[in-house]
Amino acid sequence: MSGPASPPTPRKGSRSKARKRALDILFESEARAEDAQEVLARRIAGADAPPVSDFAASLVEGVIEHRDEIDAVISSYSRGWTMARMPAVDRMILRIGVFEIRYSDDVPDPVAIDEAIDLARELSTDDSPRFVNGVLAGVSSGQPGTVAPPSPDRVDVPAGVELAPADGDAPADDEPTEG
Repeated sequence: MSGPASPPTPRKGSRSKARKRALDILFESEARAEDAQEVLARRIAGADAPPVSDFAASLVEGVIEHRDEIDAVISSYSRGWTMARMPAVDRMILRIGVFEIRYSDDVPDPVAIDEAIDLARELSTDDSPRFVNGVLAGVSSGQPGTVAPPSPDRVDVPAGVELAPADGDAPADDEPTEG
């Protein structure tokens, strides 16, 4: 006799995975200075990597198609924090989030924002979820937020990895930060 059947996996789960997959492709493209369309094509054709869903491919293609406009939007809503200074993961998360808010009619803005915050929480710095939320909420509402950017003393390293300060370069706890 078997137990009750498991409920079907909700659509949100598959779309969440697709967003993460799109983020991986965009991140790899930037980190290796490769064309994102080529990375996407290689990932779709590759048997040694996880499959790329249609939704993930549409996110990557949408970010590629609208990248200049997306970056301009992010720059205008991320006060005091240039695109170049953002952690690369945050930059990719914001690009996907802005694409969904501005160009995707099938994803409600609050869902796009929540999904982006979840990715930031899972993959980036402790300050990133609040920053991503502030930028995307501003984009969604058309009102620039007042959220502070991620701490400038943070280095773009994978979540969960803490770097020791260089020989005596540890900032004092009361040292002001930019913002």
